[in-house]
This record gives sequence, structure tokens and C-alpha cells, in this order.
Amino acid sequence: MKKYIMYTLFLCLIFLSACNSKSQEYQMNFTFTDQSGNEFSSDDLEGKVWLANFIFTNCDTVCPPMTAHMAKLQQMLADEGVEAEIVSFSVDPKTDTPEVLTEFASKFDADFSNWHFLTGYTQEEIESFAKEEFATLVSKPENQVQVMHGTSFYIIDQNGEVVDSYSGVEDTPYDEIVKKIKTL
Repeated sequence: MKKYIMYTLFLCLIFLSACNSKSQEYQMNFTFTDQSGNEFSSDDLEGKVWLANFIFTNCDTVCPPMTAHMAKLQQMLADEGVEAEIVSFSVDPKTDTPEVLTEFASKFDADFSNWHFLTGYTQEEIESFAKEEFATLVSKPENQVQVMHGTSFYIIDQNGEVVDSYSGVEDTPYDEIVKKIKTL
């Protein structure tokens, strides 16, 4: 009987430790096109901490301030010597070609060495990707120019997991975001 109890406890311990261990497999999986027309994928981000947001170039409300806030974060990270990638996913891929994204990003002095503006997917693909990977809304109503989308900045860790989100429009907590990235 003692052997049976010991054996059962041993199996329970193995089972519980297996449940607690995180997979080392990178969580996000995508291959899109960047502002230079080059392929950019989750493989390029593996092992790196990165910030992400969703924008589009014809946006007449939240996207210009969000992009300005991200540009400020990029500069703050550089000033503090913090390595992080930045990815802005276009939510209007039909309009936002690599050339259009480059022109838009240049208005904000984006440094393309670590800031990637992505397109190269269908509207349905970006809507599904945003929902599945970031738990956020992206929706382009028929016959509309504007796209509804979330306005958060997301921090993604070295394993491709979203670990935090912050307002990208109002009262963006720059220092808090930089501090969080430093801890990863």
C-alpha cells in the first residue's frame, strides 16, 4: 500500500510540474511585408522584446498621435540603450502599400532599423490575427475609408507572448513602458 501511495504521489508531481512548464516554442507566427517591400516574420523577432500597435495611414483620428507616441518611445528606448523592436501592423492593407507606409512613417522620423511597418495580408487575415494574437478588434466596415481598431501598445516578450498593454492614445505611460521592457 505504501508503494502504491508513493508511486501515485510521484506521478502527481510529474504531472503537476509538466503543467507548470512553459513551452519554449515561439508563440506568434506570421510572415508579412515591411515598409521596404521585404519579407518580415515572427522569426525576425524570436528572442527579442518588442512593442506592437495597429494603425493605418488614412486614419483621421487616433493613428497620427499613436505613431507620434511610438516615435517618442523609440527615441526614449534608444536614449537609454534599451534594445527593443517596434512593429506597427497596418489595419488597411489594401491601401497601405510599402511605399505608402514608408511615406507615413517618415513624417514621424521613424528609425527603420528597429521599427517595422507591416502589410502584405488581406483584410480578413489582419482582423483574425489581431483578434487571435492580441485579443483586439480590427474591423473595416464595407464602403468605409476608416477602420475600427484597438489603440493599445502591446509589449511582447522574447517568447512571443503579449505580456502587457498600455494606452497608445492618451496619457501613454512612456516611463512605465520603458521600465517594463527593461525587466524582460
